Amino acid sequence: MSAFVDEAGLHVRGGDGGAGAVSFRREAHVPRGGPDGGDGGKGGDVWLVADRNVASLYAFRDHPHRRGGDGAHGRGGARHGAGGADLRVAVPEGTTVKERDGAVVADLVHAGDAWLAARGGRGGRGNARFLTNRRRAPSFAEQGEPGEERWLRTELRLMADVALVGFPNAGKSTLISRVSAAKPKIADYPFTTLEPHLGVVRFDNHEFVIADIPGLIEGAAEGRGLGHQFLRHVERARVLLVLVDLAEAEGRPPEEQERVLLDELGRYRPELLDRLRLTVGTKADVASLPWDGTLVSAVTGQGISTLLGRVATMVDEARAAEPERDSFVLHEPAPEGVRVERDPTGAFLVRGRQAERAVALSDLTRADAQDYMKHRLQRLGVDRALARAGAREGDTVRIGTHEFEYRP
Repeated sequence: MSAFVDEAGLHVRGGDGGAGAVSFRREAHVPRGGPDGGDGGKGGDVWLVADRNVASLYAFRDHPHRRGGDGAHGRGGARHGAGGADLRVAVPEGTTVKERDGAVVADLVHAGDAWLAARGGRGGRGNARFLTNRRRAPSFAEQGEPGEERWLRTELRLMADVALVGFPNAGKSTLISRVSAAKPKIADYPFTTLEPHLGVVRFDNHEFVIADIPGLIEGAAEGRGLGHQFLRHVERARVLLVLVDLAEAEGRPPEEQERVLLDELGRYRPELLDRLRLTVGTKADVASLPWDGTLVSAVTGQGISTLLGRVATMVDEARAAEPERDSFVLHEPAPEGVRVERDPTGAFLVRGRQAERAVALSDLTRADAQDYMKHRLQRLGVDRALARAGAREGDTVRIGTHEFEYRP
């Protein structure tokens, strides 16, 4: 079974935050010791990191779940819980990360690029944090937040300087095995190659990466066969090497092969036609069709040195034309505010991490906890938001896992 996987689902979840502690000093000669409950530790984040030592998304195929470490709970004596360990998940260079609806959220192109996939939950504050002049003995603490959780779709687009494009059995695998150490399966029938292969080519003082893309067929741009999966790996190539078969058994002229291949590329991504490219006639040693362009035979070595020299020059030109890349910048989303929604039952749902945190207290039956919660929700504008949404006395309001009766 092949170990190359270029699409996979991924479930990420940040670690849960630890709960704050409710504790009071109990020492000899200290009859009224104050609160000393420590804070809970933050849950660990989950990061996706591009790593050039990872070749495919195979690790996610059967085991898609990744989770950060949980934070430890706070303890008495003002002892804070330890934070949960962050999890760094290695993915191949060229990995695109999408939401389940297809929206692209990250593009990890170069080694070291990192994206925060799931935040760990914040640790709850211990009761010592709620000490005020009016609240001398707070009997409540915060619960830890659950970590963020989401399903993602990962797709790999191979990072190569040169992509070999051609119909099945056009000689791509034979050529890459001739010019590099790559050893793809080679046989005299279509679709020998069902997965891309990468090879490193060293020629004179040049070094570049070449990709053997599985053979295209007419209609690939519309997804016929495995068209989209194959074409995706062409997207990042700097140079396109179009191979036309000069020993094509069906007698399709090389000019017609070139036209169809370029048409498929253009319909999939029109910008691919603007890439530097070279069309080469293969199987020159057994050619039965005329061709006035570049000729090679991967079997005998005819034209290989000339071809590599031209390709190396094109790769250098394409690299020089690329703008300098700044260091990877992670764009953090702005903190969300409070919003109110209606559910099918007519209840009002208050959304927002700050509002949910305000009600996530260890004991809401305590009067001081209720007073703190009401004051906090008022400061966040929850009352105004509910009034604007049309809430009336007696309506059901849900915040996080808690349910309340609305009283203006």
